[in-house]
Amino acid sequence: METTRAFESIVIIYNPNSTGDAPRLAERLKDRLAASLPDRPRIDLMPTDHAGHAVELARDAAAGGTRVLVVSVSGDGGYNEVVNGVMQAGNPEAVCAVMAAGNANDHRRTVGTQPLEEAIAEGAVRHIDLLHIDAGDGDGEYAHSYIGFGLTPVVAIDLEKGSKGALKEMVSVVRTFSKFQPFEIQHSDGTRQTLDSLVFANIPEMAKHATLSEADEQPRDGKFEVIAFPHMPKWRIVVTAARAALKGLGDKPSVGRYEFTTIKPMPYQIDGEVQSVPADTVVRVRSVPRALATIG
Repeated sequence: METTRAFESIVIIYNPNSTGDAPRLAERLKDRLAASLPDRPRIDLMPTDHAGHAVELARDAAAGGTRVLVVSVSGDGGYNEVVNGVMQAGNPEAVCAVMAAGNANDHRRTVGTQPLEEAIAEGAVRHIDLLHIDAGDGDGEYAHSYIGFGLTPVVAIDLEKGSKGALKEMVSVVRTFSKFQPFEIQHSDGTRQTLDSLVFANIPEMAKHATLSEADEQPRDGKFEVIAFPHMPKWRIVVTAARAALKGLGDKPSVGRYEFTTIKPMPYQIDGEVQSVPADTVVRVRSVPRALATIG
């Protein structure tokens, strides 16, 4: 269900050192909104100056209890920080949006319905589900798109060590894949499972090309898809990845909650950013239905 909302203030958060075009896009968005919105809301540009700063800026912007729109001019990782900041603020009047300025932009590409400036002018707000992960670190963290264990974060770590660029990315992926080892988890009934990859997906696509499931592009059913690759020969992983890129992986199980215990320390990727979880930790992933008010 959509509602129409006029905003009292708009905060645009961006990384001034982005490898993309975030500073210019943020400035242009501010100018165009200032010229087009009839109610003349206050519009502030807020650059970040360190990792995690967008969480703080978004939380402070949303904490006032007013009808505020917090826009992240970023990729999936920057938007993840903004979403978590707004959720921490606990303001039901706060709305999030993202203007794509990253590498993959999976969330914006998959969930976006119209140009952002037009959507803000119309004020058509809708609510979508979020993922929440509790990995033994307190309050946990929200994800707007996906959480991945295994091959996904390992490749991401290696890519961050090198330079961007299609050829260098491909070389990094091949190098990491050749050295990759499977991981083991324990389920609540005591059984153990060896996997190459385990992804919890709130959207049907990731990494620009891979179609993970046949799920609705708008995450609003209180469930997420579980894409698990049991350990297999590397050639079969290549075939599976190619199928995901070319025609998708088909229907996958949808659940509202998923729980397992780690055997060893392991990294995971959440909306493009890499975190880690210690050994012997109970990991709980759940859907939070229609938790995020969004626009665009």
